Amino acid sequence: MLSLSNLELALGLVLTATGSLVAAGPCDLYSSGGTPCVAAHSTTRALYSAFSGSLYQVKRGSDNTTTSIAPLSAGGVANGTAQDSFCTGTTCLITIIYDQSGRGNHLTQAPPGGFQGPEANGYDSLASATGAPVTLNGHKAYGVFISPGTGYRNDKVSGTATGDAAEGMYAVLDGTHYNGGCCFDYGNAETNNLDTGNGHMEAIYFGDSTTWGTGSGSGPWLMADLENGLFSGVSPANNPGDPSITSRFFTAIVKGKPNQWALRGANAASGSLSTYYSGVRPNKTGYNPMSKEGAIILGIGGDNSVSAQGTFYEGVMTSGYPTDDTENSVQADIVAAKYATTSLTSGPALTVGSSISLRATTAGYTTRYLAHTGATVNTQVVSSSSTTALKQQASWTVRTGLGNSACYSFESKDTPGSYIRHNNFVLVLNASDSSKQFKEDATFCSSAGMNGQGNSIRAWGYPTKHVRHYTNVSYIATNGGLNTFDAAASYNDDVSWVASTSFA
Repeated sequence: MLSLSNLELALGLVLTATGSLVAAGPCDLYSSGGTPCVAAHSTTRALYSAFSGSLYQVKRGSDNTTTSIAPLSAGGVANGTAQDSFCTGTTCLITIIYDQSGRGNHLTQAPPGGFQGPEANGYDSLASATGAPVTLNGHKAYGVFISPGTGYRNDKVSGTATGDAAEGMYAVLDGTHYNGGCCFDYGNAETNNLDTGNGHMEAIYFGDSTTWGTGSGSGPWLMADLENGLFSGVSPANNPGDPSITSRFFTAIVKGKPNQWALRGANAASGSLSTYYSGVRPNKTGYNPMSKEGAIILGIGGDNSVSAQGTFYEGVMTSGYPTDDTENSVQADIVAAKYATTSLTSGPALTVGSSISLRATTAGYTTRYLAHTGATVNTQVVSSSSTTALKQQASWTVRTGLGNSACYSFESKDTPGSYIRHNNFVLVLNASDSSKQFKEDATFCSSAGMNGQGNSIRAWGYPTKHVRHYTNVSYIATNGGLNTFDAAASYNDDVSWVASTSFA
């Protein structure tokens, strides 16, 4: 006969204090397997069947007020509607990702380390609260969209593995959002934000970096960031058993114990886990035994390397080395959550293939339209009596997003094959070179205009930043950021544009 613990694992159930059986969450399953969660982070759902506390905190740009977002019910999906209501007509940032384990291992804005972040005093940027919308079992929620320069950290932790102690971790990620920068990580890192040597980290890495190890194909890959190396197997080189990831939602697992570690992964929306590597520690000095320090990072490397991008939905760290059976049950629970995509755009619809002009709505500038002079994207006064050349410069063809088909790209009417893109946060008009970077930089998502007029248009890869006119030049700007063009004054007006049939 099955014991209760085995029954829970087999059926995905957990026994409550009142004696009833309810659907288990990932951390209930880890606990039943003898490897309890010591950190549990998610902006999309509760990771314990009984958890009903705060999942994360958001801060809105209009007045810097914060609110916390909880599940719709104990053990349930985050209340995305509450966030939408709180953030209407302004920008919102994720300021805290709460630890559901009860140990207080919350993630907050990462401080500087070996690398400096882009914000004041070298801190990293915070993620947009609206950059990664999804649904779970039909309920809208939001993930954590990490742009280069964005990161979260906790250096003063409780219960995480140190030294060569055993641990496990998983994360649900966007398998299509990545780059080759260092390093999109979630897991165990240094407590001083510096590179303190081989074996001082043990974290999930996701991306297509080829600087250290690789898997099969062209990537992206799941690897382990063990400090001074991204490992796909026993050596720092290639592991052909570590596949390129193609699923939109991806379950990533890294676990380690004395002279043993493993990589496992799966489509987070269907199917079962596969083992990409399971064996001894890397055959390189410093990784056996390990010297883990126990800090927790998200979106960055252990030394605060900040050039990576990716999207995080949920993840945990455990005490002890989970069994494959426990992880298989966790994967079944993730699949049962039914992660699915939802619209990245809202507000007045833009029709792919149509030709539009975009008029500024800021008082005193309402005769100005988004246009270009050579490669410079700016605003110019345009009317029916303007020259044909100027009308063409202020006209754009709406295209399916080059870097994400759920959003848009804007092709110049008078220079076919050239698109608006951002470069160092300045908008320019460039001919497409078909690179991944160009396509992402030329992709924008629209929403209802922040001042109630027309559309606001955010950069897909930097969803905290919207297309803005400032001194008649165009940028992607953050509400109240460090650059002059990020000034909070008139931000909502400057990022709101009314689309009309194009002049040309």
